[in-house]
Amino acid sequence: MTDGQRSPTSEDGRIIVSGLTKHYKTVRAVDNLSFVVEPGRVTGFLGPNGAGKTTTLRMLLNLVTPTAGTATIGGHRYADLTDPLRQVGAVLEASSAHRGRTGINHLRVIAAAAGLPRSRADEALEMVGLTPAAKRKFKGYSLGMKQRLGIAAAMLGDPRVLILDEPANGLDPEGIRWMRGFLKSLAAEGRTVLVSSHLLSEMQLLADDVVIIAAGKLVRQGPVGEVVGSMTHSARVRVRTPQADVLAGALAGDGVVIDKADGGVLMVAGMDAPAVGRAALASQVELHELTTERPDLEGVFLELTSGKAGIR
Repeated sequence: MTDGQRSPTSEDGRIIVSGLTKHYKTVRAVDNLSFVVEPGRVTGFLGPNGAGKTTTLRMLLNLVTPTAGTATIGGHRYADLTDPLRQVGAVLEASSAHRGRTGINHLRVIAAAAGLPRSRADEALEMVGLTPAAKRKFKGYSLGMKQRLGIAAAMLGDPRVLILDEPANGLDPEGIRWMRGFLKSLAAEGRTVLVSSHLLSEMQLLADDVVIIAAGKLVRQGPVGEVVGSMTHSARVRVRTPQADVLAGALAGDGVVIDKADGGVLMVAGMDAPAVGRAALASQVELHELTTERPDLEGVFLELTSGKAGIR
């Protein structure tokens, strides 16, 4: 399918969530949530268990009716898209299929129902690396294979937008690496890729942008580098010395926090590595290690969401 045949266009692949809210009796699952997902980028959708991620994705796909607010893809509600399978591919759980049906036949049934060429089933299966298992029955698929089959089904219409909820569940390390490369390649083609995941270390490698929510509310949104870099106050200096007590005394001062660990290790916050080195030199303290430990996405996520438990 050519770019000219796709609808919406890459410019129309923007996802806009505006004031999205969902109440369930006494529970507010999503609370006035707003964010934007841009085409050509992988956006990680992150939050603790019960933060409202799946509810948000289900509202975006019109599987749940919002109490208030809007969620649009290319300026339209999902329910109003003229040809949704060709415009949006979504996987909210591992693929389900008739246990006795082969993987290729499962995709052919979906393609036929959507008016897509039979050949798309073979192309999609090859795209996710399941061609060798094409004629294997679904009941014999591992969880990881079911995840791949679900993604193949989502890609049948060659959609411009892909929405995935925990796609790495059941994948081994090789499968996770494959998933990373696959999603990055889709974004490089100008597609919009929104991925919900609990694998924060993987999200740091995969995502261009992140949207972090907690208790149904937006906590932080932006490029991964900017979000992690904004927590520079969380950087600490790791120093190891056989004279830990002497150095700790030399470093003591306003705004400096020192945590002692085994093996003569001090974790110093509130002072950079050169300053620690100068203090050690002035005190004639022998250093065996002096490094700066900067926060990663996992550390930033935990700091931003601490005390904001999920509500579902």
